[in-house]
Amino acid sequence: MIGQLYEEALRGRPAVEIEDADGRRRPLPVGDWLALRPGDTGLLDRCAGATLDVGSGPGRLTVALAGRGLPVLGIDIAPSAVALAQAAGGPALCRDVFGRVPGAGRWRTVLLADGNIGIGGDPVVLVRRVAGLLAPGGRILVEVEPPGSGSRTEPLRLRAPGSVGEWFAWARVSADAIRGVAADSAVAVTEAWEEAGRWFVALSS
Repeated sequence: MIGQLYEEALRGRPAVEIEDADGRRRPLPVGDWLALRPGDTGLLDRCAGATLDVGSGPGRLTVALAGRGLPVLGIDIAPSAVALAQAAGGPALCRDVFGRVPGAGRWRTVLLADGNIGIGGDPVVLVRRVAGLLAPGGRILVEVEPPGSGSRTEPLRLRAPGSVGEWFAWARVSADAIRGVAADSAVAVTEAWEEAGRWFVALSS
């Protein structure tokens, strides 16, 4: 679980970083999650019918889809993220994708944006779970890493001056490795695209 520092960062705490097992750090990109950014348009345009935004965070995509008139629900494990999404007008609930999810088997589109293919540290387990939430003919829209960037599961934690979070497993899947994940998950890559330096695929069963 990403933890308390994630919620504090959403509430404005500065200098929260992601740390890997080798001690390398990078800023937690909270700003990317608070407002629409380049590359989001193509992703939103491909959402059809009832859409589930998994790991919706503060809800920029959920809110945008609601504004387009699509039935949408964001789910996130962080209460602060859910509260921000709701305050911005996005339907959102505090839920774990591996737990009870409303509308299971009836979602036409499921989003795994912003690297959320990494949730839980096992992309095959996650994709199989998400595929089970889809309606017949539905699809999963996934943001992946650029080609050639490699795929791996690694322990990460958040840290800020005076605070260190617990380790959690996170996976990274590159655009040239997603077909293997799809095959192992009994789905197929049906579309791939790049926009604004970001890479995406659509998965269908």
